[in-house]
Amino acid sequence: FYTASPRDLGPHDAARGLSDASAGDRLIRTLHGRQQLRGVPFELGPSDPAQKAWIVLSRRAAPGLAPRAELAVGAMANYLCLAQFCNWDEAERPAPGADPIERVGEVLAEVGLVYEDGSRHSVPIRRRFEVNALNYAWGHLCFAAEPHRAPVPRKLSDPLPNGFYWGDLQLAVWDPNYPSDPSLDWQGTLWLSAIENPSPEKQIRSLILEARSEDWLAVAGVTLCRTGGHPLRYERLSLYRFTLPPGEDGPWEVSVDTGVVARSYRLPPFDAAAWLSSPVRGLSEPRPDERTDYLYAEVAATGGATLTLANTKTGGRWDFDVREITPGGEVEGRERGTKVQLLEREKVWLRGAVTDATNGKPTPVRIAFRSRDGRYLPPYGHRTEINSAWFQDYGADLKWGDTSFCYVDGTFQIELPVGEVYVEITKGFEYEPVRKRLQIDSKQRELSLEISRFADLRRQNWVTADTHVHFLSPTTAILEAQAEGLNLINVLAAQWGDLFTNVGDISYGPLASKDGDTLIWVGTENRQHILGHIGLLGNHDPVYPMGASGPEESYIGTPVLTSLAEWADACREREGLVVAVHFPFPTAELAADIVLGKIDAVELWPVNITEHFNNLRFLDWYRCLNCGYRLPAVAGTDKMGAWIPAGAYRAYARLGENEFNFANWAKAVREGNTFMSSGPLLFFEADGRSPGGEITFRSGGGSVEVRAEVKSTVPVHRLDIVVNGKVVASREAASGVRELTLRETLKVSGPGWIAARCASKHLSAGTRIAAHTSPVYLVVPGEEAFSAPAAAYLLTLID
Repeated sequence: FYTASPRDLGPHDAARGLSDASAGDRLIRTLHGRQQLRGVPFELGPSDPAQKAWIVLSRRAAPGLAPRAELAVGAMANYLCLAQFCNWDEAERPAPGADPIERVGEVLAEVGLVYEDGSRHSVPIRRRFEVNALNYAWGHLCFAAEPHRAPVPRKLSDPLPNGFYWGDLQLAVWDPNYPSDPSLDWQGTLWLSAIENPSPEKQIRSLILEARSEDWLAVAGVTLCRTGGHPLRYERLSLYRFTLPPGEDGPWEVSVDTGVVARSYRLPPFDAAAWLSSPVRGLSEPRPDERTDYLYAEVAATGGATLTLANTKTGGRWDFDVREITPGGEVEGRERGTKVQLLEREKVWLRGAVTDATNGKPTPVRIAFRSRDGRYLPPYGHRTEINSAWFQDYGADLKWGDTSFCYVDGTFQIELPVGEVYVEITKGFEYEPVRKRLQIDSKQRELSLEISRFADLRRQNWVTADTHVHFLSPTTAILEAQAEGLNLINVLAAQWGDLFTNVGDISYGPLASKDGDTLIWVGTENRQHILGHIGLLGNHDPVYPMGASGPEESYIGTPVLTSLAEWADACREREGLVVAVHFPFPTAELAADIVLGKIDAVELWPVNITEHFNNLRFLDWYRCLNCGYRLPAVAGTDKMGAWIPAGAYRAYARLGENEFNFANWAKAVREGNTFMSSGPLLFFEADGRSPGGEITFRSGGGSVEVRAEVKSTVPVHRLDIVVNGKVVASREAASGVRELTLRETLKVSGPGWIAARCASKHLSAGTRIAAHTSPVYLVVPGEEAFSAPAAAYLLTLID
């Protein structure tokens, strides 16, 4: 029945992007041969541009154009599916001086179903309703037709196809409405329209296509649909659970004929009772390696679709008609051996709030909802699959090891399944983490949750800070700081080759929360890959350059323009705080800068090795202290992605009688009344002196009364007193406790330092849960603290 070939329609300037690059003839090209378009099978015309490939309808007399066509049918159908396109609307590409009106709704043709009894049903084919041009401008989609390309799910880890950018992958879906893959554009877009037959019980004798305009309509293919549901209209995304055949390992694949499988995955077992009773909450928990006998699939499909579960190793295949899958029951496949169940069919949209039990007001928190099988359910505005890659932390989301969370300001909206749901809420180290089971009712529209303090160090004028965060926007940093119980986040601008991050945030100055109790200061991390990195915090203006001596810190061929010592001096001239970030790495010039007194504090964190403190981070700090250099401890995460929360490592500093601002915080850090922590709250006194203070002895030393106390939401197992790098007193709790106190009278023989530290056996995404105070200094007039091995080590680095 074809009436026209590409050559009959002739060359078109608008078809340049549709022409095969090897041809360059400006002829229209479309898909050809047998095709599955959105699951609908079509028999399309040949690819040879000289052969007729379409029925082209028009009232205008020209080669290849026909006013009418009649196709014999002789069958019954629920829907008539058309694959078609039309000529271009000049309003989209007006000629110079022209003032055309866009012809939206123009009736190009009429389709008539002629039944065996002689009756007829006709429907119009309208521009931008049932049909559109092969290519079109943005915003010119159809109202009653779909492009022939279906949406394609993408994973964040997928390789970038040619012509795509990093941002395209963040959508987690390839948009069929505006195809951006250059390898597909030349084919043009066929528009699929499904015309409902009002009399599906009648035999259709023929199909009559009649032109209604001089503008042409090209019909490329016709398919009868006998299923009950609309063949192009997807139902909402639904979750199916397949019970896998016993004894088969897979790999497994789920497909659907008329629809899209958005995601499919296996889940580890979720023991709700163990999860609720766990002593470790609000942290990252590794999920077990084993998998259940279930495969989950999130599917958007038509009402008449067929789901297929396939074992790609053995070739086994099980088909399921979605019309037979009803909520609450399991359906066995047409071939026995597996079953499928529709989960979470009923959902409700809720407005939620998390309030502080102290004042009843909404409070920012880190929160996670989980289904009864342990699957993460994010509130609206937060990702299901969180991008935790480097320099891609653009939202208020967290993927900490195997555990997903999001940050909310105390209020949120979420769609939850009716029935059993689990929630986890945390807010830093001073609130009791919440884990609880919820029962969501079908009539529920509100959800109220509460979190309570177990400590309030701010009332004692302690403030807590993360000294080292990258990439966060200051406003997002405010939210994350409040949700993590932080008073201060130091976002550090930096240079990475030819990339400069957060530089545009420096000039505004500090950003404060509405209550003034949370500050975001944008400083700089100045970096040289051999000499070291240094954090310049709280500068009133930045110290440039931020990178030197080539990749990856600066660009190719950049000379060593400055030393860390010069950067430190410039920072102090600007009333900033100089921090040895991720101390002691890189291990080089920092030794000289410490000897010269240019470093105000060192940034420490416990790492995942055999022991919490038996590593270079702490041992190098001990060596410096043993040579008499006073270096308070702070902590920063070096956060560069959503894989770690701000404040996972943080420092507490006591302000005394001073109000909270950056200058007073920096003063408190320099004075040394601090402790670093990845969870526990650790307090220490020696002869009544707090960390940073001094105890003076006569020659030969004397005795010291020490008291260390730890409070923690995560059970701790050991509390130590350390003198000059050696443990001199300990208290252990084999099963772990949340509070532990150690009192001792110690003999000291000379100058040096004394501090407290504590540790837990629990891990969070490979991070040890621990805390360490800054030292109290032991002073003997006329004597200096000195360690010959430590001094030799520092001299080697200086050399």
